[in-house]
Amino acid sequence: MIDIHVHILPGFDDGAADTQMAIKMAEMAVTNGIHHIIATPHIIHKVSEHTCDEIKTAAAQLNMLLAQENIPLKIYPGAEYYLEPDLTARAAAGELQTLNNSQYLLVELPAAQVPPYTEQILYELQIQGLKPIIAHPERNNGFISNPKLLSELTNRGNICQITTGSVVGIFGQRVKKTALHFLRQGWGHLIASDAHSNHKRTPQLLSAAGEIKKIGGEKLSQTLLFDNPSSIIDGKPIQPLASIKTSKSFFHFTNLKLQ
Repeated sequence: MIDIHVHILPGFDDGAADTQMAIKMAEMAVTNGIHHIIATPHIIHKVSEHTCDEIKTAAAQLNMLLAQENIPLKIYPGAEYYLEPDLTARAAAGELQTLNNSQYLLVELPAAQVPPYTEQILYELQIQGLKPIIAHPERNNGFISNPKLLSELTNRGNICQITTGSVVGIFGQRVKKTALHFLRQGWGHLIASDAHSNHKRTPQLLSAAGEIKKIGGEKLSQTLLFDNPSSIIDGKPIQPLASIKTSKSFFHFTNLKLQ
């Protein structure tokens, strides 16, 4: 399997603190059936800034280390960019590290809201030939409170990545129910771990398979866990998803407190 969102580069952000933890994360990923990972360190202006060359060099060094340890896992370069007003200018300057050097760009919104400039920035990135992937929208309070905002963005060609931990309830029941609702609506296009360590938020995907199969059966699970992540890493178009009819309304749980 392929995990397209993992904070495994040692010492880059709040993910793997050192090479020892990165190796443990790699071993855990392989145990869980993952043999390809896109390393996605946080890139935030004046907080966590890394160039494309730094990311590529670190990924290559980690690959060498994994080979020495006989761990059958390949690391590809990527990044998770915080949605900031200057993101399109940085893209035009060639400063952004896409997922495995493809057209796909992983973008993270602030957890508390959907900034008013979100739609415009994502549109301008698309004009430049990029395909934005919104990281874990199910954990964004703006999308939770107003799902229509996410619907509008996906209708405009933006892609959404749902996190394994959200599907299985690690981030609380409201986030879990939001994630499942987004998947039923066809707004979640792939599953990734967003792993940060080997002991809490870990690199594993299959734990979400059971919940996904309840929604759309084996076909949906195959698309989210295998087919679309493979297309991302190969730079190919992903499979679009249709909504799945359900008798339950999303709004029956929106009064639950965030956990």
